[in-house]
Amino acid sequence: MKSTSIRDALATGLSLAVLFGSLVPLQASAQGVYRIVGPDGKVSYSDQPPENTPKGPVIGGPSTSAAAAANYMPAELRQAIGRYPVTLYAGKDCTPCDNGRRYLNTRGIPYTEKTVNTNDDVAALKRLSGATNLPLLTVGGQHIKGYSEPEWAQYLDAAGYPKTSMLSSTYRRPAPTPLVEVKPASNPAADAKKPAKGPEAAAPAEVPVTPPVTNPSGIRF
Repeated sequence: MKSTSIRDALATGLSLAVLFGSLVPLQASAQGVYRIVGPDGKVSYSDQPPENTPKGPVIGGPSTSAAAAANYMPAELRQAIGRYPVTLYAGKDCTPCDNGRRYLNTRGIPYTEKTVNTNDDVAALKRLSGATNLPLLTVGGQHIKGYSEPEWAQYLDAAGYPKTSMLSSTYRRPAPTPLVEVKPASNPAADAKKPAKGPEAAAPAEVPVTPPVTNPSGIRF
């Protein structure tokens, strides 16, 4: 009888242990289990939610990859740009200007475009190159007036630019800007309230002029 009671007690205790053991995971599952990915990439599970931390830019993510691809240039191209930057001076309704721009784009030459549309632009162009011919291409200090593909190619080759495009397909050229900055229209009522300027302050600002480089013996950078 005594042994039977001990056996019954053990059986009862085992049943209780199984019962309470089954309740623990049920309670945990009711609370929810969180999947946590650590900084090292390891995955762990917890019944406690992960701490909220601000997310910074992901290196190699879609946006940074696109920006890097657009701005990426091979060393050969970066070196040429640094030593001999290219600027195109062009105007409206100018077929040679369009042809020159098309050639630069097709060859993959990064360049800055200055538009010559106003009288101030024309005057600044004349001070810059000694003439008003368009287009005008500058490669470093060299000035090439008018468009001639063989001549432009000769100067770009001598400056070290690649013969074929090495730019990414996502590269975007900067928008053209006027040769002379357009100033906002003055307000007579507001100007009347301003103190009168002296003679020196009233003098118009001069556009910086780079004298053309002549090279009768050939292209020398």
